[in-house]
Amino acid sequence: MTPGLLVVVSGPAGVGKGSVVRKILEYAENIVLSVSATSRPPRVNEVDGVNYFFKTREEFEAMIKNNELLEWVEYCGNYYGTPKEWVCREVEKGHVVILEIEVDGAVNVRRLFPDCVLCFVLPPDYNELEKRLRGRGTETDESIKARLARAVEEFKLIDRYDYLILNDTVENAADRLLSIIKSERMKTSRNQSIIDKFKNINRSE
Repeated sequence: MTPGLLVVVSGPAGVGKGSVVRKILEYAENIVLSVSATSRPPRVNEVDGVNYFFKTREEFEAMIKNNELLEWVEYCGNYYGTPKEWVCREVEKGHVVILEIEVDGAVNVRRLFPDCVLCFVLPPDYNELEKRLRGRGTETDESIKARLARAVEEFKLIDRYDYLILNDTVENAADRLLSIIKSERMKTSRNQSIIDKFKNINRSE
């Protein structure tokens, strides 16, 4: 069986990492997007176990206490995090699990899951990032400036990642991510059972 893999995708707000992830999910089988847990109540049409694993605040805090999360954050009064058991189970099935999270969370995932692959999505340049943020038309000028300032801080942590993915177009970026996944899955370090099979051939004359 082809080995499973955990791929972490990060990048600044507005870079289009969500679009890249959605595109790659259309490309290949056995690639799944990690389902996060949250303490916020479900919205209309959201399904437990599909959109999120919905937990009470007490249940989520118990998950934190019991080290059941790869990473977590509290945002706007609600918890969000990645259940360790779900990710490990999917990887053991041979699936590629894509985890789209912030830089701080990615660093923590690497600490708990050393074999993961960290990918940082970049815009063609800083001006293009600002253009994309303003093009969304969903945020105030103050919010855009804050996101750009945050992006500058995130760029300083790029060298903690294994790969850079240029998002000049969503299709090109998805192709680059898929190439990384294919290469990583064929690494000798991830395929010891196949190596042993060929090393232990006993050819009788």
